[in-house]
Amino acid sequence: MKTAPRPGVIVGVLALAGILAALTQTLVVPLIGELPRMLDTSASNASWVVTATLLSAAVATPVAGRLGDMYGKRRMLLLSLVPLIAGSVVCALSSSLAPMVAGRALQGMGMGVVPLGVSLMRDVVPAERLGSAIAVMSASMGVGGALGLPFSAGIAENASWRTLFWVVAALSLVVAALVRAVVPAGRGGAVSARFDGLGALGLGTALICLLLAVSKGADWGWGSGTTLGLFAATVLILPLWGWWELRIQDPLVDLRVTAGPTVLMTNAASILVGFAMYAQSLVVPQLLQLPEATGYGLGQSMLAAGLWMAPGGLMMMALSPLGAKLSAARGPKVTLAVGSLVIAAGYGASLPLMGSTLGLLVVTILCSTGVGLAYGAMPALIMGAVPQSETASANSFNTLMRSIGTSVSAAVIGVVLANMTTPLGGHALPSESGFRMAMLIGCAMGLVASAVAIAIPVRKAAAREPEPSAPAVSAGQ
Repeated sequence: MKTAPRPGVIVGVLALAGILAALTQTLVVPLIGELPRMLDTSASNASWVVTATLLSAAVATPVAGRLGDMYGKRRMLLLSLVPLIAGSVVCALSSSLAPMVAGRALQGMGMGVVPLGVSLMRDVVPAERLGSAIAVMSASMGVGGALGLPFSAGIAENASWRTLFWVVAALSLVVAALVRAVVPAGRGGAVSARFDGLGALGLGTALICLLLAVSKGADWGWGSGTTLGLFAATVLILPLWGWWELRIQDPLVDLRVTAGPTVLMTNAASILVGFAMYAQSLVVPQLLQLPEATGYGLGQSMLAAGLWMAPGGLMMMALSPLGAKLSAARGPKVTLAVGSLVIAAGYGASLPLMGSTLGLLVVTILCSTGVGLAYGAMPALIMGAVPQSETASANSFNTLMRSIGTSVSAAVIGVVLANMTTPLGGHALPSESGFRMAMLIGCAMGLVASAVAIAIPVRKAAAREPEPSAPAVSAGQ
């Protein structure tokens, strides 16, 4: 019989999977300006390379979570890596828009890796180390995002863009092998339950309508028939989906659990934190890269901008144990509230500091630190309020809420910057006042998220299924 791997090794492998997922999301950022030329298409059509990943991730994440609860979280984690590998290969071989969009959609289907990994920790990590393990796993998303920009920019500037996707495909294979070899299977799934196919179809359709309207509304026109029709379809489909989920015995998302005050308010705070997190991700790179002739741009290259932003993501990982200790001492709701306040402080500090690279480095470190604290607290709150048999489903739904927050943030900040511009060389560029307004919006979202977090009710003893200690099973079981 094989000796069970140490918890630290398990956490390290799962965190590596989270870093890979986050890296995949930022992979094409340095290529956005070149995509129309690379794929022989228009800039508007090229934006589908980003949108496809967003849509497929939104649909696949709750489905992967539910299947993880039913058939085993490690099994679904491994299966989630399959489309990530396949999508990377398809993108690497693409020379036109359609296969590139298809490949990016496949990559998006692998985004369930993070909530599945967090949920699996509940099964395979000893209770006394669970808090720190969740914090590290949550911070891995920040590390992947922070490293993704300079990694992608460095390869794109010095080698073929196809190399990016080949590297991700190879890394995905390595991660899959490590998960298979090191991570225990964990708690058995509820295979007697039926998968809610109609619920998955309904939620997927509603999410596609909502996120398409939010992400493409600026291109199509917010008052266009297409955009308004998608919003109307969302409003029509979601209540019908909710009625169906409450009616059946084995729903995709247990709305009775989700509607509980702890889970409901944690998800609300997650939307706000997702919004706040993404706002600075949109503003800071532009400030770093805009020409100095604007009077406020800092004239950095894409690679240099990524390197200036990278310490923020690394700080998330470095401070994750601090968040775990705070949650153990005062409860995860306090950590979520503190993290949201730190995000707000980072945005507030940006107003006097946005004129220098060092100032923006401080801003990104503050905001990333707050995001790391908040993201580490959310799964702890969720898992403390749901039965162990619904851990993956509930965490996946929470991840979906954060994704909705980032999508809305992209739309709102995009509208602000598009409508507050200054002319330069015959082009309209976002103005300094537009960037300041975006930062103020991010600050406000952080403050509101903190207020919501403070109001989260937490039971002293959660009424859930007994949780056995982490099983000492072999990695191959």
